[in-house]
Amino acid sequence: MIFIQSNYLSWLGWSLTLALFAATCGAQSSAPPQPEIDRAISKGAAFLATQQQKNGSIVDRGHENAMTALAIMALASVGHQPTDPSPEGEMMSKGLKYILGPDRQDKAGYFGASDGSRMYGHGIVSLMLTEMLGMGGDEDLNRKIHDSCQKAIDLIVRSQRVRKPPHAKGGWRYTPDAADSDLSVSVWQLMALRSAKNDGLEVPSSTIDDAVTYLVRSFTSPVDATGVPSKQVSGFSYEANNDNPTFTMTAAGLLAMQVCGQYDSPLVEGATSWLNQHPPKWEERFVLYGIYYYAQGMHQRRGEVAENASTEVAKLLLDKQQADGSWNSSGNEEQNAGKVYCTAMAMLSLSVKHHYLPIYQR
Repeated sequence: MIFIQSNYLSWLGWSLTLALFAATCGAQSSAPPQPEIDRAISKGAAFLATQQQKNGSIVDRGHENAMTALAIMALASVGHQPTDPSPEGEMMSKGLKYILGPDRQDKAGYFGASDGSRMYGHGIVSLMLTEMLGMGGDEDLNRKIHDSCQKAIDLIVRSQRVRKPPHAKGGWRYTPDAADSDLSVSVWQLMALRSAKNDGLEVPSSTIDDAVTYLVRSFTSPVDATGVPSKQVSGFSYEANNDNPTFTMTAAGLLAMQVCGQYDSPLVEGATSWLNQHPPKWEERFVLYGIYYYAQGMHQRRGEVAENASTEVAKLLLDKQQADGSWNSSGNEEQNAGKVYCTAMAMLSLSVKHHYLPIYQR
């Protein structure tokens, strides 16, 4: 009996080893090869070029400031610069000059009024400009980028200081004078602030500290005095003090916490575990928005977590690219935003391994 059991255990162990080896080989072979990803990104860039208007904006459905900024970041994420003697470089240079035009940013420093993109657009444009600082190619353009960045960052700082109820303090919402907050708008402002701080622009440390506090309140499991959540595996919600985590907001919160240097936070660990249990699905609401945060946030985790997420994203997105090189979403909200938006978000999601944009480097 002992002999039979021993042989059975030996056979079982060998069978499990073979199964694990087969699974490992299958996982490796299922990951799309990098050349395939690079071709998809190149096709996406070619599509964006067809959407550049005579005035330099890159847009198909409105919100010219925000869409142009996203397109420029998508191109920069794979190594293109506005000084490159290439079609991509020329596209970025024209787009930058459009954003820096006299009618795009108002006297208060706000980018969200002229194109109706509100604080969403303001955060996106501010992030793009801080990432492009020093890439203008000449002293005059770099000075314009610097001055425009500082005005935009000052507005973000002032907007956070608007009187708000306790649960909304530290965050931002649709307008500079909004008296409430949500995580979706707040993450863009926070990324712009961190990028600006990396550039040496003036950013009060208290502004980022208060934003991190808002992020903690947006985690769906309450934390104790030491910052440990009562429910370890949990996510982030659209508004603070909510117990309903979503894929998109959990991915956004994960990236935001890490952008602020909170790599070892139990909230980061909890959100990572939650996302491992709730991987992206194409039918997800705001799927491209969520995948963008998921790709960047999970990449920051490094190792097997990052590799698995990268494979998941590539498999999901490569099958959805359209013949003209663009992407479109599964949901009406993102479809209404246009193909420039969807394509830029897809390119940013596929480009994580390139490390070209400083804000996404750990």
